[in-house]
Amino acid sequence: MAGDEPLTEAVEPPRTEADQDLVEILDEGSGRLDIARYVDHVRDPAAGAIATFEGTTRDHFDGRRVVELRYEAYSAMARRRLEAILREARAAHALRRLAVAHKLGPVPAGEASVFVAASAVHRADAMEACRYVIDEIKASVPIWKKEVYDDGEVWKENREFFDRADAAATATDTKKGHNKASGGGCCGSKARVMEES
Repeated sequence: MAGDEPLTEAVEPPRTEADQDLVEILDEGSGRLDIARYVDHVRDPAAGAIATFEGTTRDHFDGRRVVELRYEAYSAMARRRLEAILREARAAHALRRLAVAHKLGPVPAGEASVFVAASAVHRADAMEACRYVIDEIKASVPIWKKEVYDDGEVWKENREFFDRADAAATATDTKKGHNKASGGGCCGSKARVMEES
C-alpha cells in the first residue's frame, strides 16, 4: 500500500580526514590572511601538537629596500597542486588536520603571503609536515612572485624550484648516459632574472 514503504535516509559517504583539509588561494583585495582561522581549523582534540609556518614579506633583500611582493598564479592548477601536496603530507606523516592559504596580489612588507598549519598526535609529524608543505609550495605550485623595491622590481625564482629541476635534469642525463653540467634550472644557463625599471 502507498505509504508503507520503508523510510530511507540519504547516507553520505564517510568523510576522511583529507576531506577536512582547508586550501585557500586568496585573490587580490581579499585582505590579510586570517591566521587564527587556519589554526582553529586544524585544532583537534586528538592532536597533541599544532605546527605552523607563516611566510612574510621582508623589508630588505640584497641591500635593497623591499616595498612589497606581488603574487600571480594559475589558480585552478595551483589549487589542485596544493591539494595534492596535502595528500602527500598525509601519506608521509600521521596527521589530524591541515590548512594552507596563499595570498595573491600585493603583499606589503611585514604581512603574510602564505600560511601552513598542521595538527598531529605528535609534534614531529606536525612540524615535518609543515616543512614539507612549504617546501613543495615553493618547488611546484604555479604561483609567481615579483619583488618590488623602492628603485625597481624583479620577478623572483624559488631556489626549491631550481633545485628540483636540477635534480630531475641530472637524473635524466644519468639515465641517458650524459654527464652534462646543469648550469641552473630547467633552462640551464639561459635562465636569467630580468630587472624592470
